[in-house]
Amino acid sequence: MKTKVYIDGQVGTTGLQIFERIGTRDDLDLLRIDEDKRHDLDERKKFLNSADIVFLCLPDAGAIEAVSLIENPAVRVIDASTAHRTSDGWTYGFPELSKEQRAAIARSKRVANPGCHATGLIASVAPLIRMGILPDDYPVACYSLTGYSGGGKKMIAQYESENRDEKLASPCIYGLTLRHKHVPEMQKMTGLKHAPVFMPVVDDYYKGMATSIMLQNRLLMGRPGAADICKILQDYYAGEHFVTVLPYEAAPGNIYANALAGTNHLRLFVCGNEEQTTVTALFDNLGKGASGAAVQNMNIMLGLDEATGLE
Repeated sequence: MKTKVYIDGQVGTTGLQIFERIGTRDDLDLLRIDEDKRHDLDERKKFLNSADIVFLCLPDAGAIEAVSLIENPAVRVIDASTAHRTSDGWTYGFPELSKEQRAAIARSKRVANPGCHATGLIASVAPLIRMGILPDDYPVACYSLTGYSGGGKKMIAQYESENRDEKLASPCIYGLTLRHKHVPEMQKMTGLKHAPVFMPVVDDYYKGMATSIMLQNRLLMGRPGAADICKILQDYYAGEHFVTVLPYEAAPGNIYANALAGTNHLRLFVCGNEEQTTVTALFDNLGKGASGAAVQNMNIMLGLDEATGLE
């Protein structure tokens, strides 16, 4: 019997990307609500309770409402919004964090898909804290470069308009209050005692993300050099399919934020020297940073090879 899947918010950027990844799979039965009934509460409720797996691709308030409409205890939910990422009863959908995290996703009824920027920071910081290298009170600073598709339909329209503002041709630093919506999950999932200083930047390209942390090695446990940190991260992610660490000696002279666009892969680049280190997570903000991660989590929840439909 095919798994019944419903995407609530099927016309948004994330919903469309999920559909693109699963729409042709012959092991899934994709339930499609009529276009003119997308906002009909009773119709949505019917679809939400008829599916085996529900993807929520909605604003936070809409995601909370959707969960409240689910009465069928067999329905399993993957929420792509920010609404439940730090909530009790929800499993954080980053399986590469640990074997225990992957196992928790596999048995969970409620999975919160990670934020794109958070994915990059957590991939770098969490292992270093868990391995006893980065103190949990370290003053982490991070900047994250993303393509404009991360801003959804409105931002995409602004950047792709024939009469767009000239300033959009240059990088835009935003989130200047330092209270970006991804920061709470960053702090919780890394175990940091203090919120990281996080600075996002959006630029004039469609998709791709490069999230970088900067470290002073003298403040790390054992004072490892950049090459040592690279080896530690390689060991941590050994055997992972989607998250890999480039060998230190193979580090490129330049990193381009869209290099992994169109994939579900995340690659860590460790650069620097004995005194200072940078770790950059390179991935697709619509892939491992959103829709690809959601499909990967679904595969795990269904007991499938997690790369199914993602290569």
